[in-house]
Amino acid sequence: MAREDVDMKIGIIGAGLIGGTLTRRWTKLGHEVFIANSRGPETLRELEKETGAKAVTAKEAARAGEVVVVTITQKAIPDLPKDLFAGVPKDVVVIDTGNYYPVRDGNIAALEKGQIESEWVAEHLGRPVIKAFNNIYFQSLLDKGVPKGTAGRIALPIAGEPDAKAKVLKLVEELGFDAIDAGSLADSWRQQPGTPVYTHDFDASGVKKALAEADRASLPKYRDAANTWLKNFLASQG
Repeated sequence: MAREDVDMKIGIIGAGLIGGTLTRRWTKLGHEVFIANSRGPETLRELEKETGAKAVTAKEAARAGEVVVVTITQKAIPDLPKDLFAGVPKDVVVIDTGNYYPVRDGNIAALEKGQIESEWVAEHLGRPVIKAFNNIYFQSLLDKGVPKGTAGRIALPIAGEPDAKAKVLKLVEELGFDAIDAGSLADSWRQQPGTPVYTHDFDASGVKKALAEADRASLPKYRDAANTWLKNFLASQG
């Protein structure tokens, strides 16, 4: 992939499927990645050895560089240190990849009442966030990036404030996906679980069409459908 930024320092909080995938992709591209999870750096030694990323604490990841990715379950957000971003420069971009599934996260009252998921996350973090990487399966993120201009190139929606979003758009392009400006964080409901754009590997025109087709009044229906899918999937895994 064409490089947009060289040797960027990126902190990642959460070493699950998306966090691990971004660690693998970004280290291969030459970025310096600092990875943290809830269990401590000593549990990340294998990923550290595999990728060259540095295993750190969540507070260290939040202070690692110019981009910080928060990629944990919604229910874990309130458990993050209250001072996680205390003293972190305002120009550090924070990416939220999270999704709310009641079957996994329990019922979160504010979200059940209609608050936008990433606005809720931003409130808890005390920082503005960019919504990105939440609507793609980790395997597609790992394997399906292709050079710009390739027919059918997968596109990803990115929502948030313009200045911070610009850096994320470049990172998405570098990973091999078309980056689609999906508006402000207030618009990020259009890419929440169950919406037309969610977990579909659409190209740029398909993503724009799906975002436009999303219906705010249908958010409870979208959530129920996504939640039922996850419930059935978890049951199938025993």
